[in-house]
Amino acid sequence: MNKKIALLLLTFQLLTFNLLIADEGMWLPMLLKNNYEEMVKAGLKLTPEQLYDINNASLKDAIVWFNGGCTSEIISERGLLLTNHHCGYEAIANHSTAADNILDNGFWAKSFQEEKVNQNMFASILVRMEDVSDKVNKSLASLGADAIEYKKQEIFKGIIAEATKDTHYEGIVRSFFKDNAYYLFVFEKFTDIRLVAAPPQSIGKFGGEIDNWMWPRHTGDFSMFRIYADKDNKPAKYSKDNVPYKPKKFLSVSIKGVEEGDFTMVYGFPGRTNRYETSFGIELATSKINPAIVALRDIRLTAWKEQMDKSDSTRLLMSSQYAKISNYWKYYIGQTEQLKRLKVFEEKKQTEVAFSAWAKGKPEYENILTNYSKAYTDYTNYALHSTYIREGILGCGILSAALNYSNLEKVLAADAKNENEIKKATEKITAFNTNFYKSFNKVSEQKILAKIIQMYYENIPANQQPACIAEVMKKYKGKTTAETFEKFAKAVFEKSFVSNSQSAAKFLEKPDGNKLRKDPAYAFVKACFDNYNKNIDSHIESFNIANTAEGNKYIRGLMAMQPEKKFYPDANSTLRLTYGNAKSYSPKDAAHYSFYTTLNGIMEKDNPNEFSFTVPAKLKELYKNKDFGNYADKNGDIRVAFISNNDITGGNSGSPVLNANGDLVGLAFDGNWEAMSGDIYFDSKYKRTISVDVRYVLFLIDKYGGAKNLIDEMKIVQ
Repeated sequence: MNKKIALLLLTFQLLTFNLLIADEGMWLPMLLKNNYEEMVKAGLKLTPEQLYDINNASLKDAIVWFNGGCTSEIISERGLLLTNHHCGYEAIANHSTAADNILDNGFWAKSFQEEKVNQNMFASILVRMEDVSDKVNKSLASLGADAIEYKKQEIFKGIIAEATKDTHYEGIVRSFFKDNAYYLFVFEKFTDIRLVAAPPQSIGKFGGEIDNWMWPRHTGDFSMFRIYADKDNKPAKYSKDNVPYKPKKFLSVSIKGVEEGDFTMVYGFPGRTNRYETSFGIELATSKINPAIVALRDIRLTAWKEQMDKSDSTRLLMSSQYAKISNYWKYYIGQTEQLKRLKVFEEKKQTEVAFSAWAKGKPEYENILTNYSKAYTDYTNYALHSTYIREGILGCGILSAALNYSNLEKVLAADAKNENEIKKATEKITAFNTNFYKSFNKVSEQKILAKIIQMYYENIPANQQPACIAEVMKKYKGKTTAETFEKFAKAVFEKSFVSNSQSAAKFLEKPDGNKLRKDPAYAFVKACFDNYNKNIDSHIESFNIANTAEGNKYIRGLMAMQPEKKFYPDANSTLRLTYGNAKSYSPKDAAHYSFYTTLNGIMEKDNPNEFSFTVPAKLKELYKNKDFGNYADKNGDIRVAFISNNDITGGNSGSPVLNANGDLVGLAFDGNWEAMSGDIYFDSKYKRTISVDVRYVLFLIDKYGGAKNLIDEMKIVQ
């Protein structure tokens, strides 16, 4: 068969005819017609066109990519958005002050005028998606592996430019099945997004890190925003003249709830999975990378928490950055534990042994695993260094901030001084510093710098370290290694202009290249990155090229070897739909978890001595008086959260959980501990999506927040 025809046929087969069990797989909405019979069997009552249609309003028009890392949904004809509390956390925290502490007290806008304007926030709605595999593959056919990535980006830009020409739309092209297929996604991107409502974090983050990734769960994890547009309903920068966006489609909100076995589907933008990872990658992750990430993040979290516990004002300033890294700190602990418990490495190894036997005598496939082994042998020597740069060096606030001056140094060092370029560089740094120093705590950051550089010194091979590390050891030599780096960190904070906003601002008023190069924070971080770029990056890049090339062939080989097996594309921050059912589970011997939790459980966990479990007095009063409105279930209880076997990952936070009629019944916000392997390995027995019950959301908006105006804005269905 002609190779080009075979490739196109394979692409078509990958994305259309490969079905899987209903609760596994993140499906592209454009191709849901091929899953339709399975979905109907599971309980769906909608037509394929009601799920996805580019010519008429469909459910996809109500699903919003929220700020590039979460999902939200439109729930009114006035552009009202619903997402998770943790997705809106930074905006809520940024609007909080000691005098107006909405993070702790909650916020409920009773009118459009009360809604709060946000900086650097966006909401994108998918206009359409298109298979562009043929266009991309034709252009890449004659290129070598090392040239493909550069050329690919050039091709993507051309496809996007053509697709969005003469429109206000934006586009992205994503790879599927490790470059076996490519799809274009065209979006309408809105940037005037205003905060509408949020419960106090004692509700929105109830359980904190203790309950994070756990079931049973009792968190009211939601917040509300609104999309604003110009008078023509088009995206526009913030203006007092902008008006609420009028969507093509918004979701009806059901107060019927879900029962065990009911059909559920999750529509959203899952971030990343790597379900076709090899045993080589599993071993590296569990033995080196994950433990390093956990240890490095633990340093930051511990140092920040010490200061946050000392005053409410400090806690408010630092809470957003703490929340950003704590979620996946615990995630990597759980992922490692579950990958080992489920013996995923062993299962992958068995598959690879079978693949090697099958591939023997097939030139296209027989050397794949050998090539993988060679690539990982070199990469394993440098992968930890890459992790320490990302999670360690850039995890030190003062070093991360100092690195922002690198472009300014280049401009200042130019033979012909360009005042306009210098101005641009300084303005960019000034804009960054405005927010950075608000939460920059010198006491904690000095401790973080000392401990992380010590870990770098102790865990990165000496022949990979920059010369500045040896210089630090010699100049600041203490009685112990810890004391050496503590002395170094103290000196950096005493002498670097980056250590506080005033000295940074003074430097930017009259930037000087010589002074910048001599600054201890800048000199150190620049030395680390120069060393990385010169001695480490080429190894990482070589691995990435080999990993992509071999992965491309490996997936095709697996499909050829197992024609009866059903495959689906990994998540990559593109719109997907998963479907399954509300379902309880038994995590271990003699234990069984119900599929829902109630307000009773919140009261059982109440602990005024533990911040994460302190129940607000008003919520206690509503509970005591059984003032539940029409949001209670058939037993008279308020259901807080429920679980289903839908397949989700990071990025699905805030995704709507829909019933068989497409009505909103919940809001996905987490996964369970027993299935933390989910990004790499789907465990059909234990995998659960944890969602806040929309009736609890409505109860809090109405009875707790008194925002009846927001309830009246929605279409509530029985």
